[in-house]
Amino acid sequence: MNQTYLTTEGLSERIHYDQRTIRERLKDSVLIEGVHYIRPFGGRKILYIWESIERDMRVMGSTLSIPMANGDVCHG
Repeated sequence: MNQTYLTTEGLSERIHYDQRTIRERLKDSVLIEGVHYIRPFGGRKILYIWESIERDMRVMGSTLSIPMANGDVCHG
């Protein structure tokens, strides 16, 4: 399976989030090492796996608002 590896700058351009937000807020809370990003050769550099991020953005986006029987919406 071919995967697209992105730097923080490349991911920032695709998802329109500031690089700092990706590093400080998303990495390790939403983006998980080994699933959404790797550290090639055990180094410090981080490469994000676009296909995993794109897949999970859609899944997370569709599950954040859950309609309830009484008409309210639960934001999870």
